[in-house]
Amino acid sequence: MLKLAAITVDGEPRLAFVEGERFRLLPRSMPDIQAAIVQGAEALERLAAEAGLETIGFDERLLRAPRTGTQRDILCAGWNYWDHFEEGRGRRDGQEVERPEHPTFFTKGPETMIGPLDPVAFDDRISQKWDYEVEVALIIGKDGRNIPEEQALDHVFGYCLANDISQRDLQRAHGGQWLKGKSIDGTMPFGPYVTLAKGVDPAAIEIECVLNGETVQSASTQLMAFSVARLIAELSFGMTLRAGDVLLTGTPAGVGNARTPPLFLKDGDEVVCRSAQLGVLRNRISRMDLSTPTAR
Repeated sequence: MLKLAAITVDGEPRLAFVEGERFRLLPRSMPDIQAAIVQGAEALERLAAEAGLETIGFDERLLRAPRTGTQRDILCAGWNYWDHFEEGRGRRDGQEVERPEHPTFFTKGPETMIGPLDPVAFDDRISQKWDYEVEVALIIGKDGRNIPEEQALDHVFGYCLANDISQRDLQRAHGGQWLKGKSIDGTMPFGPYVTLAKGVDPAAIEIECVLNGETVQSASTQLMAFSVARLIAELSFGMTLRAGDVLLTGTPAGVGNARTPPLFLKDGDEVVCRSAQLGVLRNRISRMDLSTPTAR
């Protein structure tokens, strides 16, 4: 599986193939993930086969969030593992619904995205209920509208991990709409790199979330309520998906809000999201001032 990382080398943003204990640097003419998407997976495979790429040692501290050039909010699927849907019954503060017949979609603000080792912004004046959610994320590789389900995976550039950290009280406070409780700045670890879609079975990805050394979520994407292909087909129905769009595919059971007693994040906690196929996010919850007015 070909893995593509956004890194910083001597203060310069670069792209690199991740190969064991080394980074192989892509040409400077391809400086970011969006440029790689434009080139396409086949061109990247040919480039990876070349012998002359500059090589440096692997250092996870060089990793940045693999951002794309899309101007759209981060797209998300909710309630996409039935065990997660069921564990939330009676805990939605009066916003109860029956099992949906179609995927549930919402968005997150792009300013939520941070790198795979970055501190997660935390301010208990914003929310008292900070929750973790390990998820598989995908990046769209080519534009499409009304994409047939049987062709949907052809539109995926690659996969990575995300931690959809949520503020449950804000999530419930705004008319049942999730945007606000999912969009606090600096709260969504993303990466650690992009595993290109070729060779990845999106129905067989193992994901896990570990909080302060304790495993709190562990599942396979085989348990998804709606497959990746179904998500893409339904989301693109009447709506154009653009190359570079990011789609989070939902979280399995084990979230803090559904536990007895509830288990919410606090300053100093370490949250690790990991997958044998997609890598590791390792982030510390860190107190920051999110409450002071700012102007730009």
